[in-house]
Amino acid sequence: MSDGNNKRSNGFSFVARQKRILLEDDEFFLDLVFYNRLLRCFVVIELKTRKITHEDLGQLQMYVNYYDREEKLPDENPTIGILLCADKNDTVVKYSLPKDNTTVLASKYQLYLPSEKQLLNE
Repeated sequence: MSDGNNKRSNGFSFVARQKRILLEDDEFFLDLVFYNRLLRCFVVIELKTRKITHEDLGQLQMYVNYYDREEKLPDENPTIGILLCADKNDTVVKYSLPKDNTTVLASKYQLYLPSEKQLLNE
């Protein structure tokens, strides 16, 4: 991803990996940051190798807020936050995020590749 060929046909450009954010005396590291030229917004991604918690969603929301307030230009769209995890509880996600949330997403990733048969069926 960071081989210098940062432009992608889907509009994504790689910005940072393990992006350091310093808030007063507290240091945080955001897993991945992209910019989407088509959507005109930052996309921040957090990766979890376990079941997500409400704390993980709060952490991602903080990163989204930081990018919206400190990095985003006035004419750009709101930052999108994506949390990819090994497992998730949909009810925890539902109650951890505001009802009108449109910018923070949580999704379970697969730990294996689908079989050839599964791919052909899709």
